[in-house]
Amino acid sequence: MTPSFRVRVIGGRLRHRPLRFPRVQPPIRPTPGAVRETLFNWLLPQIVGTSCLDLFAGSGALGFEAWSRGARSVHFVEREAQVAAYLERQRATFGMREATVSQADAFEFLRRPAAHFDVVFLDPPFQETRRDQLLETLISGDWLNPGAQIFLEWGRQVGGCPFRIPKGWDFWRTSRSGQVVFGLIRESGLGLGQPDRLSFGD
Repeated sequence: MTPSFRVRVIGGRLRHRPLRFPRVQPPIRPTPGAVRETLFNWLLPQIVGTSCLDLFAGSGALGFEAWSRGARSVHFVEREAQVAAYLERQRATFGMREATVSQADAFEFLRRPAAHFDVVFLDPPFQETRRDQLLETLISGDWLNPGAQIFLEWGRQVGGCPFRIPKGWDFWRTSRSGQVVFGLIRESGLGLGQPDRLSFGD
């Protein structure tokens, strides 16, 4: 299947605006529109006024969607120079003064002095084997504001969730779309209602 090199923002002030990301190898794998729609239905209205981290930004679809729907700021992290330059141009085109782009490997970025975020989009390449290290660093490294939420995404072919969820955190929402499985985790005991009945499929 030939990958698409353009997606559109689904909702909010940037609704229908295109994101034309560069052709690189390995190719960028944008989070599908159906997944983004479900995710931001979960996050509304909490996304408004939040500080977001798009850690494996790629097309930037998650971060741009968050800002479009009312996030206060977004920090994009992208390793590839060509893709980081695209994100910077797109940020400027949309007039996102509250957004920043870091050209950095995700692990390198997380060794920097910590900032604080309300929502983190953690969507590493499906072949990434260090997911647990990423998640543990985020949670233990003072990167999160109280009540923060982390979005996780992975390929259905791996079976159950490939992330080891740290003690004191739980999935509150999970779903599937095609070959993508995804969920939203939060700290336990936040008084935000009961989690979904979790099912990651085969």
